[in-house]
Amino acid sequence: MAERGALGDSVWPAVPTGALVLVPVGSTEQHGPHLPFDTDTRVAHAVARRTADVLPGPSLVAPPLAYGASGEHADFPGTVSMGHEALRAVLVELTRSLSLWAGRVVFVNGHGGNTAALDTALGLLRTEGHDVAWTGCGTPGGDAHAGRTETSLMLHLAPERVRLDAAVAGDTRPLTVLLPELVAHGVRAVSPSGVLGDPTGASAEEGCRVLDATVSTTVRRITAWAVDGRGRLAAVERR
Repeated sequence: MAERGALGDSVWPAVPTGALVLVPVGSTEQHGPHLPFDTDTRVAHAVARRTADVLPGPSLVAPPLAYGASGEHADFPGTVSMGHEALRAVLVELTRSLSLWAGRVVFVNGHGGNTAALDTALGLLRTEGHDVAWTGCGTPGGDAHAGRTETSLMLHLAPERVRLDAAVAGDTRPLTVLLPELVAHGVRAVSPSGVLGDPTGASAEEGCRVLDATVSTTVRRITAWAVDGRGRLAAVERR
């Protein structure tokens, strides 16, 4: 049986040589009045753990990086953002350190705002010769933030932490339409509740299906290992 597990629970003699290391990357940011601040981190961690369970070969899941680039949510109390420059530096130094003993490194990203830092950091790291890539946890057709998709995932992963009685619909326009205003003015200017989507109809069953699909996609991408110049693992068609 392949060696795998949580790096934080391991001892150094048990760390397999050349292991694939999955590093969940999330955020600490508002997710409306009904979801907790660590939603992105919890989802990325779950995807990484489930992916490690089914990948062949030795693999480890590193403790998640719980802070990201969340400046667009800064107007909501409780949000903590390290910004793109600091996040980029952290990703670079984490990879350089991991590469001293690990094989491949994959960042599993749960927050869209981290994308720019991941692209620039991994672009640099790959020119340095590191075997590193990243992949996201996005759901095709899912809403942008704290809507039905993330609410369903949290109902599946941690139902006791979801406050459904406080859930409200936010701005339901597609992210491509919202993005210019989000970049210019932040989320609160677009949605006072912080929700970009509509949690109505969310369920644990839907969350389970979404998680299964995301894990399947992540496994296929890592197995194929087609990496572009920004360090992104390319989408792979299901066969």
